[in-house]
Amino acid sequence: MIYICIMNQNREGLKLDLGINLPVMESFYTIQGEGFYKGSAAYFIRIAGCDVGCHWCDIKESWDSDIHPIKPIVEIVHNVKKKCEIVVITGGEPLMWNMNPLTKLLKENNFKTHIETSGSNKLTGEWDWICLSPKKNKNSLKDIYQKADELKIIVYNKYDLKFAEQESKKVKKNCILYLQPEWSKRDLIMPIIVNYIMNNAKWKVSLQTHKYLNIP
Repeated sequence: MIYICIMNQNREGLKLDLGINLPVMESFYTIQGEGFYKGSAAYFIRIAGCDVGCHWCDIKESWDSDIHPIKPIVEIVHNVKKKCEIVVITGGEPLMWNMNPLTKLLKENNFKTHIETSGSNKLTGEWDWICLSPKKNKNSLKDIYQKADELKIIVYNKYDLKFAEQESKKVKKNCILYLQPEWSKRDLIMPIIVNYIMNNAKWKVSLQTHKYLNIP
């Protein structure tokens, strides 16, 4: 079957609010580099559009959904590597869009659905794993905290550790807590994180191991 990517046209009538079509920046098969599932093969789908806009974001080209193609979810799922078990939906901020149809179709094709989100929008979709990464400049909605499987705080400076503690009080008891150095500051921040975790053992270190491996 041949699927046609909908691109460079008037986007009215594409029913983006229904989640049948979604703006996609890129998709690729790689190794999960962060968090609990690091080291696992995974297919990533990077949904375009972001309403958070972190100044240190290394995927700023994902922010503007208007410059990326709109794809039917049947095409998105059709392209997922069949030998892959885990599909990670990331962004941008994927929860700007309705994730219910996409996750339903993925599950019908026997994939496990993971999401990486700031939690700035209503949680939609059926997820096997939720990585919540709250940001200071736009609060996460309260309903997602008790559904998060892991909490990942990006540490850009030492003041982010206070933010991390505030956020850790909102998640469920068995949520895994991660501190991850912002990549451009890693040499400066990593000793701070190591020292902090050695004195606060509920936290774990998350590294962007895919960058050390030089893979997507």
